[in-house]
Amino acid sequence: MRAVICGAGIAGLALAGRLHNVLGWEVVVLEKAPCPRTEGYMIDFFGPGYDAAEAMGVLPWLEELSYPVSEAAFLDDHGRCRARLDYERFARSQDGRLLSIMRPDLELALRERLSFAVGLRFGVGPASIAPSPYGIRVTLTDGATLDADLLVGADGLHSTVRAMVFGEEQRCVRHLGYHTAAFTFDDPQVHAELGDRFCLTDTVDRQMGLYALRDGQVAAFAVHRSADPRRPEDARAALRREYGSLGWLVPRALAACPPHARVYYDQVAQTDLPSWSRGRVVLVGDACQAVSLLAGQGASLAIAGAYVLADQLVGARRVEDALHGYERLWRPIIRDRQRAARRTARWFVPDSARRLRVRHAALRFAGLPGASRLAGISPAGRRRPFLRQLATVPA
Repeated sequence: MRAVICGAGIAGLALAGRLHNVLGWEVVVLEKAPCPRTEGYMIDFFGPGYDAAEAMGVLPWLEELSYPVSEAAFLDDHGRCRARLDYERFARSQDGRLLSIMRPDLELALRERLSFAVGLRFGVGPASIAPSPYGIRVTLTDGATLDADLLVGADGLHSTVRAMVFGEEQRCVRHLGYHTAAFTFDDPQVHAELGDRFCLTDTVDRQMGLYALRDGQVAAFAVHRSADPRRPEDARAALRREYGSLGWLVPRALAACPPHARVYYDQVAQTDLPSWSRGRVVLVGDACQAVSLLAGQGASLAIAGAYVLADQLVGARRVEDALHGYERLWRPIIRDRQRAARRTARWFVPDSARRLRVRHAALRFAGLPGASRLAGISPAGRRRPFLRQLATVPA
């Protein structure tokens, strides 16, 4: 059996490894970007994706690449701490099964664990998709063709496969009223001041977070309210315009912000479509299950969803049956996370000074029922069911 996976991000790489290592499939991964992505932000990795990473044997690599974080601290324009969340308490809420890792490093660990037998091609993507006697024929942007038993769209929120097979993006993507961005820069003074803390501005309608990386660089993460889903032509100019009024270390970060091409910038959105598969074409990751950064589990759910899909393919008589089984099991989990994210959105980036004060109180009582939801930075949605309740095939 042969699979073509479009998208060399977290979901695509996890699925490629699982299909080849467990099912023995021939796998080709296509990525339209010319090289692996280096832009991205720090994520809290926990939940079903953590379970899947452990089952796949990749967890030791993730632990090696992870960062020790002592706390998340909310600072005012003068650098004074207004509220904090102790990460040890956060980790205990997940039974210690929590890692803080840069998204590009998570992709790196998955990519390096791929067998050399898995074809990984950068700078090429699908130009057209059609049925064939073998299942699916994919014509590539370089003119080549591939026949496969299964085509997977793992190409993110703005999926090309989804647009070709399931319909235009406007029908599938729900803008949540925010934009987000991430970039890295060099500043030894900022690096030293941050230490092992994840520091965020304690501000209304917009928020920038900074944290120190092991190579001496500083990573910046930003999110602000915006009713317009369109991405700006110049991300750096947009960031300076939106965050230029903030104090503390933000002016230094904006002054060091790299050009547009080196800034990750996108809308904050969720995907919602009637079906995740059509024939032998299926979607995984953000292409069908984007929960948004408000839910805090996108990377974890991407790996876990790929794991469940591969598990279904092991036991099914027909590929199509496996695709339906994957959606039947996994869609309720995604719906739950999406609903939880929408409920907590107003606390993630408070729209008033009053809501900032409520968030301060929630952080002081973190660990009590309901407090983490008001804090807007803790896990959203139910922790159950665990991955082992959905998947049956061992690593």
